[in-house]
Amino acid sequence: MKAVEFRPLRGIPQVHAGDDLAALLGDAADRDVRAGDILVVTHKIVSKAEGRVVRLDSVTPSSMAAAFAAEWGRDARQVEIVLRESRRVVRMARGMIISETRHGFVCANAGVDLSNAGGLELAVLLPEDPDASARLLREKLSRRLGFDLPVIITDSFGRPWRSGIVNVAIGVAGMEPVTDYRGVRDPHGYELSASVMGTADAIAAAAELVMGKTGGVPAAVARGIDFHGGEGGAAALVLEPEKNLFP
Repeated sequence: MKAVEFRPLRGIPQVHAGDDLAALLGDAADRDVRAGDILVVTHKIVSKAEGRVVRLDSVTPSSMAAAFAAEWGRDARQVEIVLRESRRVVRMARGMIISETRHGFVCANAGVDLSNAGGLELAVLLPEDPDASARLLREKLSRRLGFDLPVIITDSFGRPWRSGIVNVAIGVAGMEPVTDYRGVRDPHGYELSASVMGTADAIAAAAELVMGKTGGVPAAVARGIDFHGGEGGAAALVLEPEKNLFP
């Protein structure tokens, strides 16, 4: 088994609405990226470039948002944005909101985040279509670099029955997001029947170790990973409702 390496991609400036994110990433990638690598990008800079940032002072909370915020000491404006970004509220309790986004992700606060937003009165939303965002970055960067560069866009999600958040893939382009081992035999001859690995999620989680939450490093390069090229997106990582034992 060959070594796997994760490298922070440095030199990316602050990103604002309308910026050419592919160009900013490309300037950094020219120095640190080569064929066979995978680019991992936090969704924050994607959302900022796409203008998915909301000023809190522009939000008028609904009565539902105001009541929940008052009961639990939350900012009613943030609660209102979360409700607007939710396709379905799974649970509202003890000051926490778990909801399903329009993308099908089930996560805290519908992915709405106040950290690293660029200001104290700003909230960053998830990209409208993270898979489309990943495809566009892959297309532009691959053309610039002269080789195909798969792209993974990430966000941090909590996990049922586990403490701590981890990065997961919310947008994928240029690689299959899962690796299916079903039908393969292990070294002892046992045929695997249910092993489907979330490869893109595993890469996203590992990349977070070199990006961090407060270091101002919004992208990383994964090197030495055996992956299957393809056109699958992160939508394939969302479990079908009929298979979900805990809706």
